[in-house]
Amino acid sequence: MTEKRFDLIAVGRACIDLNAVEYNRPMEETLTFSKYVGGSPANIAIGAAKLGLNCGFIGKVPDDQHGRFITTYMADAGIDTSEMIIDQDGHKAGLAFTEILSPDECSILMYRDDVADLYLEPTEINEDYIKSSNMLVVSGTGLAKSPSREAVLKAVSIARKHNVQIVFELDYRPYTWQNPEETAIYYSLVAEQSDIVIGTRDEYNMMENTTEGKNDATVAYLFDHQPSLVVIKHGVQGSYAYTKDGQEYRAHAYKTNVLKTFGAGDSYAAAFLYALSQNKGIETALKYGSASAAIVVSKHSSSEAMPTVEAIEELMTAQAK
Repeated sequence: MTEKRFDLIAVGRACIDLNAVEYNRPMEETLTFSKYVGGSPANIAIGAAKLGLNCGFIGKVPDDQHGRFITTYMADAGIDTSEMIIDQDGHKAGLAFTEILSPDECSILMYRDDVADLYLEPTEINEDYIKSSNMLVVSGTGLAKSPSREAVLKAVSIARKHNVQIVFELDYRPYTWQNPEETAIYYSLVAEQSDIVIGTRDEYNMMENTTEGKNDATVAYLFDHQPSLVVIKHGVQGSYAYTKDGQEYRAHAYKTNVLKTFGAGDSYAAAFLYALSQNKGIETALKYGSASAAIVVSKHSSSEAMPTVEAIEELMTAQAK
């Protein structure tokens, strides 16, 4: 078997996070923010690269200071940015202002109108690049608007053609979608073609256009299609993984000093995929994901806080059950 150039390539959103430096106060009174790279696919690639995987990224950023910040940061994190497309039509980077009122009360004020990442064109998807990877990670937000939607579908089609493992991180963000029916259509379309699907119980409910989805029904539906591994996260109750051959695994959430709630899903996916790629087994991969998420929610940023393998394993050992 030919060794691939990349362990993982992510496609989709790379934007700017502006996280409140002043905790426990409303955004109206917050004067100081710290700037980080954000966006689920970008965060997953950054997290996976920090864990030692060879990662690439496909996306579109503006031709301005924010675009250069994103590209430079990701390159410095060890990610190949040769397929980072520079927007020439004046579109801007998405901005996410975060408010940290308390560990339980965190909100995000999003600026996502006409953002560059949603203008990634199907013609800008490089087949040779995708087939040079073991995994392609796509996120739900990239499906919200055209032409990004068609670009992601093309990437999925190329990956399927070349037996590149497709990972679908559901990453549901309501502000980019027209209605629940549209979300369900495109989520289902990509989930059915993916090898691994990762999301929260609420995100699977969006995919199924229901408010009361059950894990058994979700996995039965997906296992009628391509997926061989389905991960369903239940917050503090832990996470579950189901395999097509009938196996079920569970990992408990790790105790941590929570600062904010965002960033957990991206760090979870990065560590889970890292552990899988290192043949550590599904049960251990769930623990890596849970430990990584616990570390990131205790830190100020998402991308900058992505943990090392040593930090993850130290937490796992400290709280071994």
